Amino acid sequence: MTRHEQREDEVRRMLETPYPQVPGDLAARAVERGNRLLHRDRMTRRALWALLVVAVLVFAVWAARERPWEVPPAGTTPPLEGL
Repeated sequence: MTRHEQREDEVRRMLETPYPQVPGDLAARAVERGNRLLHRDRMTRRALWALLVVAVLVFAVWAARERPWEVPPAGTTPPLEGL
């Protein structure tokens, strides 16, 4: 018997057995769990957006105060020549 035939026999045996009992409140529990997952995903998305907004604001304030695009002043003056 090949591996394919063994799998086919297993599937046939599984399909021939009676179906298992399903709890009566399965649909209600599934809806409740789905709502919890959607709520959690929504809250996570809002938290990440808020974090992004805060990061952009912090960067904007830092850039406005530090002005990283400007050349820093020289620490020493050039020597006097020609006197």
